[in-house]
Amino acid sequence: MQNFNYHSHTYRCGHADLDMKDEEYVEEYIKMGFKKMAFTDHCPEKNEIDKRNDMRMKYEQRKEYLEKIQELKEKYAGQIEIQSGYEVEYLPGEEENLKELKAETDKIVLGQHFVYDDNHNLKIHGKYDFSDKELIRYAEYIEQAMKCGIPDIIAHPDIYMLKRKEFGEIEEKVAHLICKAAEKYKVPLEINLNNIFGKTYYENRKLNHKPIDEQRKNLEKVVYPCKKFWEIASEYDINVLYGIDAHHRGQILLFKELVELANEIIGKETIEKLNFVDLR
Repeated sequence: MQNFNYHSHTYRCGHADLDMKDEEYVEEYIKMGFKKMAFTDHCPEKNEIDKRNDMRMKYEQRKEYLEKIQELKEKYAGQIEIQSGYEVEYLPGEEENLKELKAETDKIVLGQHFVYDDNHNLKIHGKYDFSDKELIRYAEYIEQAMKCGIPDIIAHPDIYMLKRKEFGEIEEKVAHLICKAAEKYKVPLEINLNNIFGKTYYENRKLNHKPIDEQRKNLEKVVYPCKKFWEIASEYDINVLYGIDAHHRGQILLFKELVELANEIIGKETIEKLNFVDLR
């Protein structure tokens, strides 16, 4: 079982538990026997592009965020290794700003949530349906970020299925584009556990403690991980890891159950073909 997680958020993003302290995340990881974790909260933007409220920390919060992580690193040295990081999105023209964030942290997770449309308007995935052209652009942005050497991990690469009714020709093409780039640039892909958590143990935005057999009844509502995406991924020479994408108290403590459910969705045969790794 994986004993590390490189995808954790904090109250600073505005949509995680606002009363959950950074230290509580660390304590939950230690309780679960994790040896390594990274804080990768939604990054601040030097040039404000994503103007939504409660989606990311403010640029002026960077210093305090990194100082707090350093404080926790020192306090818990010998119990767990703690890294600093951000979850970022790639946009053309923002390369230097993203590299600046990379230079001051240990881990950069690319969670691509938006693209520019043909008129240079920001198209936010989940809020708007991506056209087929924009969906291809989503894959191209991920590839370009890897080419620039920005991400250490690609988070939820299959999140693009959120607004898709079926996994057809265009969806398959996007999967191949992402996996081919991950293979070329040797950047691991993340099996993200947050959508499973949100549809089961955190249904209706309230933590429940129903047994796992009860949780399985809601798996048909889960969009990602996408079984067909990971079947395609298993055909490539790429590295894979699980990501909790922790936002809420108690989420980390359900890691084993969430992995079990993710494996059931993806399928035993595919899981056995994937190359799971530890990033050191």
